[in-house]
Amino acid sequence: MEINLSFKESLAIGYKSKSQKARRLTEGWILDNLYCPRCGNLKLQHSDNNAAVSDFYCLNCNNTFELKSKSRAIGNRFVNGAYDTMIQRITSNTNPDFLFMSYCQNELKLENLLLIPKHFFVPDIIEKRKPLSPCARRSGWTGCNIFIGKIPEQGRIYIIRNKNIIPKQTVMALVSRSNTLVIEDIENRGWIMDVLYCINSINCDTFSLKQIYEFESYLAIKHPDNHNIKAKIRQQLQLLRDKGHIEFLGNGQYRKIV
Repeated sequence: MEINLSFKESLAIGYKSKSQKARRLTEGWILDNLYCPRCGNLKLQHSDNNAAVSDFYCLNCNNTFELKSKSRAIGNRFVNGAYDTMIQRITSNTNPDFLFMSYCQNELKLENLLLIPKHFFVPDIIEKRKPLSPCARRSGWTGCNIFIGKIPEQGRIYIIRNKNIIPKQTVMALVSRSNTLVIEDIENRGWIMDVLYCINSINCDTFSLKQIYEFESYLAIKHPDNHNIKAKIRQQLQLLRDKGHIEFLGNGQYRKIV
C-alpha cells in the first residue's frame, strides 16, 4: 500500500465544525493509508463509536490505537481528555498505542506521524491541567496533557517525519525492539523509563556509572519512597543490559546500543 500524505478533502464535505472536519480528515487518512506498525497488516479498522479507549484496531494482531492530531508541530505536549481516566487506563494496563499526528491546515497534508507504544506510558508523563472554573458548563472537570518530551527516544517511533515516509520495515523493527521494554508493573516501568531517559541525556555513545549517579537527586525526587537510589540505578542498568539496550564494557563503563 502506497502512502499518500494528502488528506481526502471530500471526507469533510457537509461538516461545519472545524473539529469535526479535522476528525474526518485525519481518521480518514489513517484508514486509507496506515498499516499496522506492530504486525504489518496492510490496513487498520475503525473502532465502534462507543469504544472507550481506542480509535482503530488491527484485525490481524488485535492491537488498538488512539489518534491525537493537531495542525501545528507535535511539540512536547499533546492535549488529552480527563486526567483521572487517563491515569486509570495507564495503571490498569488497558492503554492503546498512541498515534500523534501533525498536519498543514492550508495544504491539508500530513507532516508528522509519531507512534508511542503503550508500555512507555507512566503517570509521570501525564500532566494535570487546572480544573474548569465554577462558571464553566463542566465545572471542576480536569483534563490533562501527554508530556511527549518526557518519553525516552526509544518510545518515540516516527512513521512520517517532516513529510518523509519512514520505511515500513524500519518502523516495525523499532516497534519490535521497543517491545523488549514491556514491563507490566507500573512502578518498575517508571524506574526503567527514568533511568533510560537519564542515559539518553548523556550526549555520547559511552558513559560511566559515575555519570549515571549524577542523576541520583533527580531520581530521588521522582521516587521519594526509595532510599537506596544507587542500588536501584545499578539494577536498572543490569535490566537494560539484559534487554540489549546497553552493553557493559567493564570498570563501570557502558555503551549504548542503537
